[in-house]
Amino acid sequence: MKEYLLPFLAVIISFLLMIAIKGIRDRSFKLLLAFSGAFLLSLTVFELLPDVYRFDNHKVLGVCILGGILLQIILEFFSQGAEHGHMHFKISGNFPWIVFLSLSLHAIMEGIPIAGGEQILFGIVIHKIPIALILSAFFLKSDISVGKAALFMSAFALMTPLGTYLTAVLPAIEDYQMFLKAIVVGMFLHISTVILFESSEGHTFNFRKVIAIILGSILAYFI
Repeated sequence: MKEYLLPFLAVIISFLLMIAIKGIRDRSFKLLLAFSGAFLLSLTVFELLPDVYRFDNHKVLGVCILGGILLQIILEFFSQGAEHGHMHFKISGNFPWIVFLSLSLHAIMEGIPIAGGEQILFGIVIHKIPIALILSAFFLKSDISVGKAALFMSAFALMTPLGTYLTAVLPAIEDYQMFLKAIVVGMFLHISTVILFESSEGHTFNFRKVIAIILGSILAYFI
């Protein structure tokens, strides 16, 4: 049950926290991005890559990883970078369906590796918290109403548990789970590296960002 509940609560609690504190400062925003990027990259290297490469089809898995990178690039064409906290557009009062569908597909894919163990579950939960905080802060500052923002975040919170559920009940997904995990690895590699580069100014890192990156990496190692 916790593999369904924890990812959902991570998003909902983050959204409620943003309502309570009324936004996030730009400096804290960048530190959250740096931490999230380092954590996600380290989680991928420490947990997901070794798990994927336990199997012998290395070239096929490599193709899947590259496919995941390409898929994430395509998704970001529609979401405008919402997955890594940089939303380069303004939302009007209408429900942002294109952004929602893009983020939902990404979140469903995130749910596939969770069956691999508690380390991956807790890792993805920790990854979702800063991203949910950033998304919530963005929507609350936009022209969209709080009700629509709450609807967006609630539906988004259900997507990762949905991915985990589909993996458990659909034999087709279970049969190809390792290849799907490899696609997720590619998606995570792209997102994490983009976050780390975009969280820097002029491709330089200040002391606080270096500390955030180190903390994110250490947490991913010990989780």
